[in-house]
This record gives sequence, structure tokens and C-alpha cells, in this order.
Amino acid sequence: MAIAFLKGHGTENDFVLLPDPDGELDLTAGRVRALCDRQRGLGADGVLRVVRAKALADAPAGVDGDAWFMDYRNADGSIAEMCGNGVRVFARYLSDAGLVDGPEFPVWSRAGVRPATVHPDGTVTVDMGRIRVLGQSTTTVNGSTHTGLGVDVGNPHLVSVVDSVAELDLTTQPAFDHEFFPRGVNLEFIEVVGSAEIRMRVHERGVGETRSCGTGTVAAAVAALAARRLTTGAVTVHIPGGTVTVTVTDDTSTLTGPAVFVAEGTLTESWWDTYA
Repeated sequence: MAIAFLKGHGTENDFVLLPDPDGELDLTAGRVRALCDRQRGLGADGVLRVVRAKALADAPAGVDGDAWFMDYRNADGSIAEMCGNGVRVFARYLSDAGLVDGPEFPVWSRAGVRPATVHPDGTVTVDMGRIRVLGQSTTTVNGSTHTGLGVDVGNPHLVSVVDSVAELDLTTQPAFDHEFFPRGVNLEFIEVVGSAEIRMRVHERGVGETRSCGTGTVAAAVAALAARRLTTGAVTVHIPGGTVTVTVTDDTSTLTGPAVFVAEGTLTESWWDTYA
């Protein structure tokens, strides 16, 4: 049995994508960890399984069984609600593979539905939905404690404004309030470089520091606007892997950025069985 895969990234936040419409793959946490390992596997920040909603036991109530569902797994094997860069890559795959009609279509996730638009230049805009501000909490990195804004983008984030993101050491897990974030949290650190422009670095839950985090850029934009006492607006976010644009309105938010495929192939059955 050869198992098809694609390798792609959104602003260098990279993923292994597994086409599995009928949910036939036994995607264990061990296999996810092995796939994402950069020595023994393909290497990635996460795994995107392309599956019909009816093939998943934990699909949200009310979703059409034939809808395409982004079954997202973190690099440590844990299941996550949402991934903003991942949903762009996922949407680009559906469009390129001819699995959807037209450039605009819905993508389902554990955080709900995310309408996507694939543009002719290969960039993708995703409607990320209404953002929920959770309040303030703290994180400690490099021996310094920062107060940040908690933001729910379908998954939890804490965004802290710092003088310089370049000086941060994110090789280890920054401390955070586990009572405030009982399921863990993505930690963003932002540096303001203009009235509507920021730099960001992120330590992702279940992964570590990544080149980008799509939902994190949305949370960062919300926090940057809040620092200016605004609740709406457009923000350009520079991350180590590139640049995206986030727009926040009274009703929703959108994330626009690249989605790139770099390879495709098959996994051998012997490799797959090794990590059962």
C-alpha cells in the first residue's frame, strides 16, 4: 500500500498533506510525530489530512457529511482546532486537485467552517471568523515577564508587545498561566514598526518556534489594533517566513497570504507500519 502525500507551506509554516477522502488511514499520534520529524520522516510543523466530514467521528455537529474537512494535527501528534496557514495550503490543494467548483468554497475544521478564496496568483484569502478577546495574561521569556492579550481565533493565543522580537530566545517553552490556558496556548511576540505594520515571532503549542503561524498573525493583528485602541482595521504582519495581511472588521476577520507546494510522492508501507 503506497500512501500519497504532498509537502507544502504557508509563509514557511510547513505541512505534510495526506489525501484520505474516506478516512482509511490510521493516523496515529506516533505516525504524525514520525511524519513531522525532520530526520526520520518528511519534516513538517503539522499534518493536514484531507477527508470527508462523514469519515470523522469528531466532526462538528451539523456539518454536511460530504464537506471537505481539514483534520489538522500538531507536530507532537496532538489534534488542534485550527491552523490559519494550514487552511490556506489545504484550500489550495482542493482547488488545484479539482475537488471544488470555482475559486470560493468552504473548508471545515474543528473550529467550524472557514470560507476560502484561491486567487490566480496562488495566494489564498481565508475568512477566519469573528475573533474573541479573552483578557490579559502573562508569559515569561528570557527571564522577563510580559503582559499580553489573550485572543481566541478558534484556538488560543497570547500576544505580547515587546521592543524587539529579534532578541527573544524561543528555543524553549516560555512560561504561561496554565489556569488561564488549560489546553495550552500559542505565544506570539510582536514589535510595532508602523501604524499598521508589525513584526512577529511565535512559539506554537505542540510544535515550538515556527517560521509563521496563521491564526497567530490574526491574533497579533487584533492585539496591535487594541494597542492603538482600535477594534477594526488592516495590519501587515511580517513573520520570519514571509508577509501576510490581516483585516479585522466588526463581523469577521480575513487572512491573505501565499500557499505553496514543493513536493509530492508516496510513503512506503514498511515505513508507515514502523510507526503504528
